[in-house]
Amino acid sequence: MSIMADDASDAGSIPGQSRLESYLFSCELSSEVPFYTFQADEDEDLEHFLELRTVCVGEGAKEEYNVVEVTAMNYQGKKTSVPVASLHISRLPMVSLGGFELMAPVTLRLKSGTGPVTVSGMHLVASENDEESDMSDEEELAELEPIKPAKKKQKPCC
Repeated sequence: MSIMADDASDAGSIPGQSRLESYLFSCELSSEVPFYTFQADEDEDLEHFLELRTVCVGEGAKEEYNVVEVTAMNYQGKKTSVPVASLHISRLPMVSLGGFELMAPVTLRLKSGTGPVTVSGMHLVASENDEESDMSDEEELAELEPIKPAKKKQKPCC
């Protein structure tokens, strides 16, 4: 699924405006795999974000608390760890984070409990628009010459 940031579809193809593509993200944390690191590609023209939406306890979880912690950079460029969910299979099996957006790299860790815990959200990729490659379908159609109906030859009436 691709979406345009900042209403770029309404504004036309404006150089320097960002294009935002989104992809489904999911990972499972457990005692066997207690952490997952979301990393960006080395492409300098792209910015990668992880938008966390839900954290839920999976099938087969024990009657224990499962705490999920996120480690990412703060505004000063320092790594900061924050617990974002404390889940229990019979009390609170799922938490909605409502679009908790972080810039890559991001590490998700099962701080306590044995899981399984599934973290889901969106992988967002922001890039600068190219003038030619970013034309919307409507703009491409507008550039095409309209097709005119053929004129019918009229029979003389008398």
